[in-house]
Amino acid sequence: MKIFCTGTSGYIGGSVAAHLLAAGHQVTGLVRSQDKADAVRDRGIEPVRGTLDDAEVLAQAARAADIVVNAASADHRGAVVALLDALAGSGKPFIHTSGSSIIGTRAGGERSDAVFDEDTPFTPSPARMTRVALNKLILSYRDKGCRPLIICPSLIYGQGLGAGLDSVQVPLLIRLAKKSGNAAHAGPGENIWSNVHIDDLVTLYALGIEKAPAGAFYFAENGENSVRELCVSINRMLGFAGPPSAMTMQEAAAEWGEGTAEDTMASNSRVRAKRARELGWKPTARGVIEEIEQGCYRE
Repeated sequence: MKIFCTGTSGYIGGSVAAHLLAAGHQVTGLVRSQDKADAVRDRGIEPVRGTLDDAEVLAQAARAADIVVNAASADHRGAVVALLDALAGSGKPFIHTSGSSIIGTRAGGERSDAVFDEDTPFTPSPARMTRVALNKLILSYRDKGCRPLIICPSLIYGQGLGAGLDSVQVPLLIRLAKKSGNAAHAGPGENIWSNVHIDDLVTLYALGIEKAPAGAFYFAENGENSVRELCVSINRMLGFAGPPSAMTMQEAAAEWGEGTAEDTMASNSRVRAKRARELGWKPTARGVIEEIEQGCYRE
């Protein structure tokens, strides 16, 4: 199959593209620069020069493909509309990458007991209302003659298969620990995120392409941990004695920016991938604590 993928020079898109290439598909990828074009071509991906704002470039690439995977941005409405309008009436699959912060709760590092699967009603935080609205728009295209589906990962960890880039939370925590000589979390660090290994996540994209019905939405998770648990394992991995330290929210915002501190590093995002498992998804990769202490982060 011919697959057009955005984000092929990034962590998720590059890993998905590598997995699909290994399965025998032809992959073209959107890239912004000649350097990135050369890099993805070296990995077997045919580059398409352009940006998410180039609606006609996106439309032409989508029409030339059998399948479209959007892994560049969870929030770029213009790109999504350009791709979906090009696919309308074709019956082709469109896989969009969202993120489980849509159900996130700002908690200042405190624990929440709220857990969500794909059928649990929720009210998004003000920071994620636009993303939730875009998700609804995407799924509405099932009535316009294409096959949209959304994959909504939780905290992603592990070494990417493509560009070798990394995800958000764990690398931020490791960089801070190396800089300060001790791991640190925002507030008490009892806030919990579900998580999923990148190797397991890419298999859900392939399964979704093969089996998912139009209008499907899938959380992706295989366990959960508090941020404090991640920090404890980072200290063990780096050989730092003693417990991690607690930052105030003001200190966390100064370190990571207010949005990242509030909506990512100090929030809760607890989900269950009920529908993905019903589809036949079977994650098998090692857990995040083991990956930190014995896997790619240690290496």
